[in-house]
Amino acid sequence: MNINLNEANRCLMCKNARCQKNCPIDTPIPEIIKLYKEGNLSEAGRILFENNPLSAICAVVCPHEDQCKGNCIKGIKGEPIEFHSIEHEISTKYLQNLRLEKPKSNNVKVAVVGSGPAGITIALRLASIGYDVTIFEKNEKIGGILTYGIPEFRLPRTNIQLLEKCLLSLGVKIKINSLIGPVVTLDKLFEDGFKGIFIGTGVWNPRKLNIPGETFGHVHYAINYLRSPKSYNLGYRVLVIGAGNVAMDAARSAKFNGSKEVFVAYRRDFEDMTATKAEINDAKNEGIIFKTFKTPKEIVDNGIILVDTEKVYNEDGTVSIANIEGSEKFYEFDSILIAISQVPRNTIVLSNEGLDVKRNGLLVTNEIGETTRQGVFACGDVTHGAKTVIQAVVSAKEISISMDNYLKQFIE
Repeated sequence: MNINLNEANRCLMCKNARCQKNCPIDTPIPEIIKLYKEGNLSEAGRILFENNPLSAICAVVCPHEDQCKGNCIKGIKGEPIEFHSIEHEISTKYLQNLRLEKPKSNNVKVAVVGSGPAGITIALRLASIGYDVTIFEKNEKIGGILTYGIPEFRLPRTNIQLLEKCLLSLGVKIKINSLIGPVVTLDKLFEDGFKGIFIGTGVWNPRKLNIPGETFGHVHYAINYLRSPKSYNLGYRVLVIGAGNVAMDAARSAKFNGSKEVFVAYRRDFEDMTATKAEINDAKNEGIIFKTFKTPKEIVDNGIILVDTEKVYNEDGTVSIANIEGSEKFYEFDSILIAISQVPRNTIVLSNEGLDVKRNGLLVTNEIGETTRQGVFACGDVTHGAKTVIQAVVSAKEISISMDNYLKQFIE
């Protein structure tokens, strides 16, 4: 039985499809489902890839309950269509069979700093129209958050490897272990003939709790832990502080890698959590224990002191969170993972004049992705903070057009 075909057959093929309207990248869902039912997976895959080169990945990691699935008309009185499953099948098969040819070069060099979702999208789109693209990646593998932030059990690395093959087929050069900033500067890139530079370095510095004990040996930042979870020995009992997708991934990874009791502490309730409902439900199903209305006060040698919190409804209609006096309690844990958001690493900014940043360290750009330095563009998390993969791809598609318009002046 083809489960995805059954799903496709349930689709009402709405003329004004709410699923498509609520897709950030405007995926033509009814058209794709029609082609799928007709068995024309090749054409469906081509449309998906040209619209979203990371379609196979977004089908796995997108918050579908807020987008296509959550707005399916079938979901009002029954079960919504699982389009993301259909999309994943089509896009994966398409990538596996895709054979791209390197276009004629226009001899204009472009540097892409960072190979996360935005960097991959920019590189693919510019290379496909003849630009000589070089990716500078500070790690040993491409993918950024896809490789070093999302657990492999949730996002297999096969599709990232297929995207790398696409990049190489288009003539993209990939320099791994290449940090742009203190040694190789933007000035040096321009001196060596690069006419345009894209910065898509993401947000990798963990935000601190700023409480006593944060530097102790059993305390780790979740974004660092997720880079190589098998390298850590967290022990039997683990606490994750935070309730975003990084916190859920860290909790599930700890459980997956051998910790028997894994808890999540959050100062609010479930409806306030920023993680997707799917991630929260997966965590619950895997035995993660949630401690809501708890906030950390102090980390001690063998655990942590948490304080109970409560919602306070203010006269102006707003809701705030207050600590309950005298509710401090010690909880024993072998390890603690802090996952309360990330901020940018400002290696590039500190080493290169002309790049303005906001108070929070994010790069300043205008509406077409231009930074305050001519020829340098940016988008994604490094300009707007931690967002979803699909939001990075949408921004990168727009910025690739801006970069092309700027770079055309250098084509002879």
